[in-house]
Amino acid sequence: MEISDELLCLFNGEITTTEDGYVVEIPDREVENGTIDPESVYRIAIIARGDGSTPSAEPAETTVPSEPQPPVEEGEIRYVEIEDIGKQGDGIARVERGYVIIVPGADMGERVKVEISEVKSNFAVGDIIEEEFE
Repeated sequence: MEISDELLCLFNGEITTTEDGYVVEIPDREVENGTIDPESVYRIAIIARGDGSTPSAEPAETTVPSEPQPPVEEGEIRYVEIEDIGKQGDGIARVERGYVIIVPGADMGERVKVEISEVKSNFAVGDIIEEEFE
């Protein structure tokens, strides 16, 4: 499944029935964190559960992270373009939701293939494994 770079937040929610249609409940934390504005209009995607099951009348107990999770994982391979240079001279690339990948040894405008070596809540470090891809 391809996910748009415009994705603002991702959460599990319930759909309730009203006289005129349906309501999707948005967790308070999404508004409190400033991810979304309750006065704005958004596109919403409904994605079926990955296990093929249908929702039951009883809500399932789930643990929802209090903050959005990083969009990359350690060991993941990414193709990125260096958009900026940090204060220490490292390349800076941005991916989903503006998440930063620091790429030591990369130059501004360079397009590189990196392997993610470290993941933090607000940035990751990627090591160059191939320079200048097309």
